[in-house]
Amino acid sequence: MSPTNPVINFGAGPAKLPREVLEEVKESLIDYEGTGISVMEMSHRSADYTKINNDTQAALKEILNIPDNYKILFLQGGGTGMFAAVAMNLIGRTGKADYVVTGSWSKKAAQEAEKYGKVNLVIPKASKFTTVPDQSTWNRDPEASYLYYCDNETVDGVEFNYIPDSQGVPLVSDMSSNFLSRKFDVSKFGVIIAGAQKNIGPAGITVVIVREDLLDYAMPITPTVFDFKINVGQNSVNNTPPTFVVHVIQRVFAWIKRQGGLPSMEQNALQKSILLYQEIDNSDGFYQCPVEAGCRSRMNVPFKCKTPELDEQFLKDAKALNMIQLKGHRLVGGIRASIYNAVTINETITLVKFMKEFRHKHSNPSAQSQIYLS
Repeated sequence: MSPTNPVINFGAGPAKLPREVLEEVKESLIDYEGTGISVMEMSHRSADYTKINNDTQAALKEILNIPDNYKILFLQGGGTGMFAAVAMNLIGRTGKADYVVTGSWSKKAAQEAEKYGKVNLVIPKASKFTTVPDQSTWNRDPEASYLYYCDNETVDGVEFNYIPDSQGVPLVSDMSSNFLSRKFDVSKFGVIIAGAQKNIGPAGITVVIVREDLLDYAMPITPTVFDFKINVGQNSVNNTPPTFVVHVIQRVFAWIKRQGGLPSMEQNALQKSILLYQEIDNSDGFYQCPVEAGCRSRMNVPFKCKTPELDEQFLKDAKALNMIQLKGHRLVGGIRASIYNAVTINETITLVKFMKEFRHKHSNPSAQSQIYLS
């Protein structure tokens, strides 16, 4: 790593963690608050871990202003595991569910739910995901147990800029890749799921926020590890959790609060995304983002250069400057810059400067062959 160009991680997940948090947990990796052991060595039923678990839940409740009739769970299985868990815990109410498929992850969620009940796709199937159709066009099932959508599609870069009207049925949202990046009203939701590895911590934990009145509908086949009611009763330690991951998440929540909470995260996210989209839109077609302007993600910015060869050169040149994990998802290709909470405005500016230099170099044959960042 060059001292003049420190590594900037634009990975989509596992993703960058705040440097302050890494420095803090480095100490507890060996000795947690004088206990003489690591959090990784701690019993998940010990008083020390119970405090970590409870304090982490309390911090999240404060950050999001979560009402008292909601429970917070830290489960395993990732977002993919929760695709099944949501269906098994909720679809039994009527045997039916509505799914809004606006990208790769909501598509997978709907396919998983089909194993457990009848899934109604409220918008027509699409070969590419570039927009969020207006709610007036949605084809709803009046007997649906819940309405499911993905708030931010990590692969495709499509993000909802509003909370859908669930028309009285429980609203379920996968917020894995934009969780804690903006304010929202938790009381509008029945269930929220969020894989930690995008915006709040390392891989290994999925945060689940569930309304209490939805805890009694689990199908008999629901595995204990995915049964929301059982895990609420056991305070997320029915089976051994990845204790150190919860500890890191605890420190990330504390970091968010020190930064000014969700208003600060929201402002920074907007500023960073505007910087990138302005460069893309002002590039005279050199860079292209396929997503419609009104639903472009503030977290995951996908784009392509004029040719696949330029995409590859872009990634190579960026890596040489220690800007890493910019390769687009294998399903869509191209380039993707993930600018989660831990990515700073200055780091985003560095990427935009590089994009300008790269564009100038490859649009102007007389430009110098070496890229320099001012």
